[in-house]
Amino acid sequence: MIKSLLGRGTAEVIVEEELLRLLKAGEPLRIKYGVDPSRPDLHLGHVVCFRKLRQFQDLGHKIIVIVGDWTAQIGDPSGVSATRPMLSAEEVRANAETYMRQFFKVVDEKKADILWQSQWYGGFALADVIRLTRRFTVAQMLAREDFAKRFDEGRPIVITEFLYPLLQAYDSVAIEADVELGGTDQKFNLLLARELQQAVGQRPQQVFLVPLLVGTDGKIKMSKSQDNYIAVEDVPNEMYGKVMSIPDDLILQYCELVTDVPDEELEEFRRKLAEQSVNPMVLKQRLAREIVAQFHGSVAVQAAEEYFNRVHRRRETPEDIPQFEIKVSGLVRLNASAKAGISRQIDVTKVLLVAKVVKSRGEAKRLLAQGAIEVDGKKIDSNIVQISDESTIRVGKRRFLKLVSDNTSS
Repeated sequence: MIKSLLGRGTAEVIVEEELLRLLKAGEPLRIKYGVDPSRPDLHLGHVVCFRKLRQFQDLGHKIIVIVGDWTAQIGDPSGVSATRPMLSAEEVRANAETYMRQFFKVVDEKKADILWQSQWYGGFALADVIRLTRRFTVAQMLAREDFAKRFDEGRPIVITEFLYPLLQAYDSVAIEADVELGGTDQKFNLLLARELQQAVGQRPQQVFLVPLLVGTDGKIKMSKSQDNYIAVEDVPNEMYGKVMSIPDDLILQYCELVTDVPDEELEEFRRKLAEQSVNPMVLKQRLAREIVAQFHGSVAVQAAEEYFNRVHRRRETPEDIPQFEIKVSGLVRLNASAKAGISRQIDVTKVLLVAKVVKSRGEAKRLLAQGAIEVDGKKIDSNIVQISDESTIRVGKRRFLKLVSDNTSS
């Protein structure tokens, strides 16, 4: 099991020889994992780390979850090259509760302790903060890639942002962490904690980094802001459909990082894909079944697969799509013709926005230009379209809307 922990789904361990020695010694280790409660929703990118935490638990080690209630109120750029907004304590606590519900879908709650930064920072005085800042230099802070990029481009970096990695580092001192887990984008912060522990006379933590899962677009890391994510709490049909939408070259990465498909089978998948002796759709279906079963159970898998085949492969309209009542005023206009009588027309971009199928009028126009919008089974290239009673709009692969006219529009 140690071999699997250090091998599959691991990007880098600092220092691997030291961690291997600690693991073989059999002493229960304190495994630190910091939770950023600035957002409440989790996706499969987070699950990569959660699965490693579960492996540590299965080996008998203790997970120490630190809820960053103080650092979330400061704002961490986390590679996005922009300062996050400061959150209130109430927002942080609400987000953390939602986060934990999803976190414990993977990690064993009985083998984890949850701590809040305010347990130690609540007693911090200004003198304590100053003593902490004296441990590091501005040059060290600017070694962090996103800080360095913004500095070189002349974009602002506020002093409070430098405090985030310092406070996260002190968390490791506060709980005397033996190991800390994070994505490769957190390497700087985790190494800073290791350095601070050494400075105060503690045994330095081992840094365990996992790969960043590429999003469903196949281009950049999975992120809600990029709309290329598969959420932990997606319903089975949505989750299955999103997995089936990933590019073929991500099949092996997803199998390796977020499923329990045995290593031997993974090698077989790799060989068959290289030889082009298997239809990637077959492997993708296996992947979708594994992921849906992990979060919704095996019973949900069959229904999700049947839904996908009916709606996406046979192009049938689902039965339980949302309905939207339209009225003449604002959304529908009537046109009279000697031949056709009265016809109804809508501005489809406006309807999709009002019905909350899209986030903005710009998104709707973009989808229209991409040929991703259909009305009653036919692709449209104009935002003004003719509709009938109970016309159906399809947006992309998974979004549907049935238009229902009220009495005033007849």
